Amino acid sequence: MISRPQVGLGGLSGFLEGFDPGLRFPEYLEDPVRLPGSSQLCKTAGQTCYMSFGPRRTRNADAAGYFERLISAGHGSVLEHASFGFLLYGVSRSVTHELVRHRAGTAFSQVSQRYVSGSVLRFVERPEYQDDGELHRLFEERIDRAAAEYGELADRLLRLQEAGDERLAADRATDARKKVQQAARSLLPNETEAPLVFTANVRALRHIIEMRADAHAESEIRGLALRLFLCLRRADPILFGDYRVLRLPDGTFTVTTEHRKA
Repeated sequence: MISRPQVGLGGLSGFLEGFDPGLRFPEYLEDPVRLPGSSQLCKTAGQTCYMSFGPRRTRNADAAGYFERLISAGHGSVLEHASFGFLLYGVSRSVTHELVRHRAGTAFSQVSQRYVSGSVLRFVERPEYQDDGELHRLFEERIDRAAAEYGELADRLLRLQEAGDERLAADRATDARKKVQQAARSLLPNETEAPLVFTANVRALRHIIEMRADAHAESEIRGLALRLFLCLRRADPILFGDYRVLRLPDGTFTVTTEHRKA
């Protein structure tokens, strides 16, 4: 995790002080219980909808119950105010291709195989291969072969480019490099590491966890969704406190909740 919400409620003071003093709205800023920034931001957004700033408001001490009622009722829009960011690495092109299908409430910036040279190529071994000696051997042989062939292809393409092949011609050095690498990358397997920066709001993150940490999801992305959830629950146990981790018969894990897709 590389980013999370920070909230400064002092910015509300001018707004709250503009109402009848008898409403006692400024007391909202005096709540002694501190919440994670994400919970506080979403709670303030929700309470703004009903101008719930006075003495009868839900206090921060009762934030867990507030969000349980809100999420169980399907009022998930206030969860969109808080976002978290991650640098995902050790993930394959195969799994990230599934992740980037989640477009609503998300942002992705992924390594460019056109721009980045083969010198930083890494590969991701599936758990099934790690636990079997023969599959592990075949994996190592395959990626060694892919890395070597990538280098051979890139060298041959570079020589053709230098010889004046029009299909590889470019006016700028950066474009010339891309012409070579975009052709060479065609042989790379789905096991090629594809790191990316991934940012999403809480509503989108909950949806991704529910879809991708499901028992029927593909095992690699299920493992990724589980790790995302564990980071998020540690960062904000209120907004992600309704989930449970269950062990499956094959020894892997799933994440479940009674309140899906708020």
